[in-house]
Amino acid sequence: MNAALASRAGNGRHGRGGSLIAALLAIAVLGGLIALAVTKLDPDVIIDAIGHMDLSWIVLALALMAAAFFARGESWYAVLAAAVKGRPYERRLDRGIVVRALLIGMAGSAVLPGRLGEGARAWIVARRLGSPSRSFAVVLGTVISQTFLNLLALGILAVVAVLDSALAKARAEAIAAAVVLPAALIALIFAGPPLLRRLTSVRSQPVCRAARSILEQLVRGREGLAVFRKPRAALHATAMQMAAWGLQLLACYATMLALRLPGHANLAAAAAVLLAVNLTAIVPLTPSNVGVFQAACIAVLHPFGVDASQALAYGLVLQAVEIVDALALGGIALVREGLRWGDLRHREDDRLVKSAISVGPGALRESAID
Repeated sequence: MNAALASRAGNGRHGRGGSLIAALLAIAVLGGLIALAVTKLDPDVIIDAIGHMDLSWIVLALALMAAAFFARGESWYAVLAAAVKGRPYERRLDRGIVVRALLIGMAGSAVLPGRLGEGARAWIVARRLGSPSRSFAVVLGTVISQTFLNLLALGILAVVAVLDSALAKARAEAIAAAVVLPAALIALIFAGPPLLRRLTSVRSQPVCRAARSILEQLVRGREGLAVFRKPRAALHATAMQMAAWGLQLLACYATMLALRLPGHANLAAAAAVLLAVNLTAIVPLTPSNVGVFQAACIAVLHPFGVDASQALAYGLVLQAVEIVDALALGGIALVREGLRWGDLRHREDDRLVKSAISVGPGALRESAID
């Protein structure tokens, strides 16, 4: 009893410490954005850009983003089908359930703090397969499979963006980071378990507990990689995930055309934006990454000849496109599943869902943009 209470107290202190750090980082980001607004942003330019945007391109961007959502859902279904094949609950897997769960997860990530939308989507599928305590780990592991596909897409986006002449003077460190970060994650998943197993036998209890926790997450993730051992399923999942990223890229470009951005705001610029907002979303500092999303757009579009005010207007509209689609489609999916928004925050399997937050999807969450 005392040990359990001590453990809970320790977890509470750890949670409060993590929340404090996140709050401080969010305040720092907000302060930086305020400083930027005071020194470089022109409110009249921002209002004019948004007020005179071409709505026909925005409608197209919304349609492309929605199509990307469904393509991601189809990709996840292929991954899940491979992971649950031969298990008792294989027959309960349904394409409609998977797509709805993904849409609800995206909507949840848009309105809930941190990465709760990701855990929610895994929980929704797990509850339909049977007891979440049995199937949740398998479902959650499939998120890692999509991580590899996302890393492949990000690598392609980095190449497309960097090859553009507008980024000829880009810092080598920034380009290297786009390559090193995904490579480090892949190395951790494959090379981490042997090292962590050694750490689980050391005398220090905190180190042992941390090593066991991380090892469990990595092993769970590797179980979800079953799709890559089946060529047809792997091709299906990869094709749909790449299609989703391609549709997102076109949605980013359509939004640029809607705002008539000056300079060299081309498809390479859209690729750079998509890459930047995903990398900055690895550690979500604000709800829906609002503010950080726009700051990334400003930084990335500067080399393409877009000033800070126009880039901010673009960032606001692009994120609005994502959120509108996420909430509209996620709301419909939520009704179809017989759930309410409050159910995503108060689940009987909350402990399992919270354990997912540090995993999915490999810190690159499954949302339309960020």
